[in-house]
Amino acid sequence: MQTSESFRLSALLSFSGGLQDAYTYNVRDRVFANAQTGNVVLMSQNFMQGNYMQGFQYMCPLLSFALGIFVAERIENRYKNAEKFHWRQIIIIIEMIALFAVGFLPAKLNMIANMIVSFSCAMQVQTFRKVHGFGYASTMCIGNLRSGTESFSKYLRTKDKAMLFKALHFFGIILVFAIGAGFGGVISATLGIKTIWISGGLLLTVFLMMLKGRC
Repeated sequence: MQTSESFRLSALLSFSGGLQDAYTYNVRDRVFANAQTGNVVLMSQNFMQGNYMQGFQYMCPLLSFALGIFVAERIENRYKNAEKFHWRQIIIIIEMIALFAVGFLPAKLNMIANMIVSFSCAMQVQTFRKVHGFGYASTMCIGNLRSGTESFSKYLRTKDKAMLFKALHFFGIILVFAIGAGFGGVISATLGIKTIWISGGLLLTVFLMMLKGRC
């Protein structure tokens, strides 16, 4: 199994993802870094009410998220056969640099900060898509909740322990994401805009884990 698919690494990414969402919501004008569905709802609502600048505030992270997916796919395609380094390591380095930079941006640049965090989140969700071979998302919960509940239902019906094993992985990832979000919400009251550096530190740990194992 690749290191990038281990539960331990996936848990670190999910904790980081939850922290990032809490950070942008609590510190950066109540915009979601990961939950783009929420941004779409708030964007549409504000546009319909004639609050165009507020609507634009939610539209920018949405577009930035799409750009992050695009860039990550391009990097994978270009470097997936590289011998000296793995393309996932490139993504992690870009994420770390981006999040470190966000910690220096003042409140007047919240829109840019949110765009950078959303871009980073998108690269992560595009790059790390499996835990123990099961498709999952490290920066959002709805898909994991669906997959976990489906697997648990199958386990109750068939008593197949593999389905229970799968369900526990998804529910575990959701729990870690929730803990990361709660931690991010609490610690942001103390650290403010620099809270995002914790996420960068977690990504550094992920990078080091990938150096020691198969990517």
